[in-house]
Amino acid sequence: MKLVIATGNRNKIIEIKNKLPDEQHLEIIPLSDFKNIPEIIEDADTFTGNAIKKARVIRDFTGLPSMADDSGLVIDALNGEPGVFSARYGGEGLTDRDRYLLVLDKMKGVPDYERGARFVCSIAIALPDSREFFSEGFCDGRIALVPCGENGFGYDPIFYLPEYGRTMAELTLDIKNRISHRGKALDHASVIIKELAGR
Repeated sequence: MKLVIATGNRNKIIEIKNKLPDEQHLEIIPLSDFKNIPEIIEDADTFTGNAIKKARVIRDFTGLPSMADDSGLVIDALNGEPGVFSARYGGEGLTDRDRYLLVLDKMKGVPDYERGARFVCSIAIALPDSREFFSEGFCDGRIALVPCGENGFGYDPIFYLPEYGRTMAELTLDIKNRISHRGKALDHASVIIKELAGR
């Protein structure tokens, strides 16, 4: 079974490959293998809505089974921001660092007990025969006062995990894949893919 991963984010590809079943019946194809990829406007108001839109567009474009995810940070004190706008928070042209510094600026003065947040990941798999599959994962934590850690990407340096006493960016890839929102969503997706690949 060939499976196109509908993302251009290299860090996501690494995490996904680390989680998907290592089987001879599964060939993972990165989106970068294709040219003239259609632009996908992520305008849904839910993570699942954006994920299935991406998976469907890439499935239709390549004619192959496609998997896409949409994920982001949901902060209680900011009424759910950045949410589905996590990758575009603050406007176009900002770096990951710019975005998490913007979050920290908006969170100035918010006490520790009100800094609750969660990472959310929705995964959609779209097959050429029109079947679709979904999985979702969550990771609860809180927003740190200052960024810490060099691992990971996105908002990882400011996402603090009390049970580890570290931010997501201070964890090894193995630990992150086990506890992260994407890791949990991929656990379920890998079961689905394994069943599909074995048919």
